[in-house]
Amino acid sequence: MPKVNINLSPQQLMEKLISIQKERGICFHSLIKDSDKIIKQITEINRLKAEKNAIILAHTYVIPEIIYGVGDFVGDSYALSKNAKESNAKIIVFAAVRFMGETAKIICPDKEVFVPGKEDGCTLADCITANDVKRLRRKFPDYTFVCYINTTAEVKAECDVCVTSANVNKVVAAIPSDKIYFLPDKMMGQNLITQMKKEGINKGIKYYNGTCYVHEEYTIGQLLEAKKKFPKAKVISHPECLPEVCAKSDFIGSTSQLYKYIQGSPDKEFLLLTECGLASRIKIEFPDKRIVGTCTFCKYMKSNALEDILRVLTKPLARDYVRVNEKIRARALKCIDAMFKYAEA
Repeated sequence: MPKVNINLSPQQLMEKLISIQKERGICFHSLIKDSDKIIKQITEINRLKAEKNAIILAHTYVIPEIIYGVGDFVGDSYALSKNAKESNAKIIVFAAVRFMGETAKIICPDKEVFVPGKEDGCTLADCITANDVKRLRRKFPDYTFVCYINTTAEVKAECDVCVTSANVNKVVAAIPSDKIYFLPDKMMGQNLITQMKKEGINKGIKYYNGTCYVHEEYTIGQLLEAKKKFPKAKVISHPECLPEVCAKSDFIGSTSQLYKYIQGSPDKEFLLLTECGLASRIKIEFPDKRIVGTCTFCKYMKSNALEDILRVLTKPLARDYVRVNEKIRARALKCIDAMFKYAEA
């Protein structure tokens, strides 16, 4: 998904964000107090990008001043990695989390990739290691191992096929094996089982016990209470949510799919069950749409800041670089390439 071009100078952008913060209650932190500083940072980052032939990939969950001030592309993890590959830029600054930067490096080994976030981990990606996968493969030798893209390069290297939240159902349905081990997200694994049964596809699916701390917080009780208050609201959720929550949802999809659903829907009210960054984008880009209820922040995504992007474009620290061992990269790329094979089947 290309960058949303709102054709505003840094000064105009800050005025717009502050106005929206006051009117619509979006938590952008202290924009008013830091306005002059943020304008200077945006201006300098954009100058350095041109000077160094760099692009900035901004995940939907990061703060708006990154998305709208300096981001060249905005979207979800895999779409952004494809943007990186298709770009002529030599430097990729991935404002997101570490595993997303690794995916970009796997696909673009000739580019320098940086992740600027102060906390670049992910509870889901960090809950499983390559050794865990090796152990599971010994236990279930007849299974095809399918990993969510929200995993490290080392884990991808030990699996057969990668999937995204947008294509998981299509890819798993196309895999010829009827024995699937899905990892690491148990919620997505459970929702996958439900979808395969709904489509009449016979698959024996086992799954790992990992969760995303953002999405597991949404409960069926919260959903039903919100529906009492906002009966006309469409409930849309990410497949990392609890199965009982997804079962009561009007639409289930990846970050980009949720965005497109709202964009194309004639409805005006939405209960959006995913990270708050998407709610902020909707409020900014579609002022006629109303997001009701609450959302949840990802502390890892929100640890990306303009000052850190400025640092990696001037004096990057050792931890800012994304490095992937070449043997691991090659094996992980096979896992990703298998996704395309089945997604296009």
